[in-house]
Amino acid sequence: MTKLLKAPSADTVDPEPVAGRRGFAGRMRSTLLIGSFGGALLVSIVVAAFVGTANIGAADVLGIILRHLRLGDLAPVPAPSPLIDALIWESRLPRVLLAGVIGLGLSVCGAVLQSITRNPLAEPYLLGVSSGASTGAVSVMILGLGSGAVTLSTGAFAGALAAFAIVLLLIGGGRVSNPARVVLTGVLVSQFFSALTSLVLMLDGDADATRAFTYWLLGSLGGARWPSLTVAAVVIVAGALCCLFFAPALDAFVFGWDTAASLGIDVTKVRVVLMVLTAVMTAAAVAASGAIGFIGLLVPHIARLLAGGTHRLLLPLTGLGGAIFLIWVDAFARTAFSPREVPVGVITALIGAPVFALVLRKAARQ
Repeated sequence: MTKLLKAPSADTVDPEPVAGRRGFAGRMRSTLLIGSFGGALLVSIVVAAFVGTANIGAADVLGIILRHLRLGDLAPVPAPSPLIDALIWESRLPRVLLAGVIGLGLSVCGAVLQSITRNPLAEPYLLGVSSGASTGAVSVMILGLGSGAVTLSTGAFAGALAAFAIVLLLIGGGRVSNPARVVLTGVLVSQFFSALTSLVLMLDGDADATRAFTYWLLGSLGGARWPSLTVAAVVIVAGALCCLFFAPALDAFVFGWDTAASLGIDVTKVRVVLMVLTAVMTAAAVAASGAIGFIGLLVPHIARLLAGGTHRLLLPLTGLGGAIFLIWVDAFARTAFSPREVPVGVITALIGAPVFALVLRKAARQ
């Protein structure tokens, strides 16, 4: 009986059941976090869709969504007027979903770039993508490049990829494994394309065109429609899933390039692939909405406080958190100063700067 009641020592405890219990607890915590964020995202989509100047209830919004999904029998209220139906389905819902997609994409890109560059201040626009997109957009909007056959989004996407191609060319070869060279090259290319954009605006831009371009550059989701949403969603969601595939490599990068290489990871190849994925995702986001700052910088740090450094959990949590954050920021931007709408990039900067300062302060204390 004494032996049965005696507390086991460290030498007598079987480590496998303990590890199993810890692993089970970790999986339960991960499932709870992702499930909570996923549920919050669904609620945010429905609630944000009825937030606006028009007085439309949540039941009406839910009924419209269910009818368009051919689930009209589950609709809680009778069919609304065609005007309200068009307002929700053709305007608000695509905008809310686009905000979620872009928030997801920018947040995941920020988390990935912070890992592969080992720089906590890395963000999606690190590789000059935003400045290249601005040059492409201004070339279409003011110079009339394409003679009307090229849309603003297409020009921005092409300019973003062109800027990234120059960055990749300048840091090509084995030098891609040097984080400092990547960051400095991105800054160089970004400044070059920013100068080109300013030159075009100064030489050929009139007051109205300059104002319209500046509004786009600050980030706006007002032009969201189903076609633009579909393109952005396909590119960004596919890219995020591909980044998740490289989660084990990103975990290994935390311990250094030599350690990752000793584990059989082709460091240079993985870094190039992830840079291409993040550049394409960022280009799709900027082409759809303009440059929206601070999301890719702020959200990954907050997610790390909840999820730790394991990227298999960090990346989904970061994406869901970024989607929720941008949905509510956009809802605030289009209603707080009604009838005037504030560019969403302005609100993210106003919120992101002080919150990021608090995150840095907490990290410094820890």
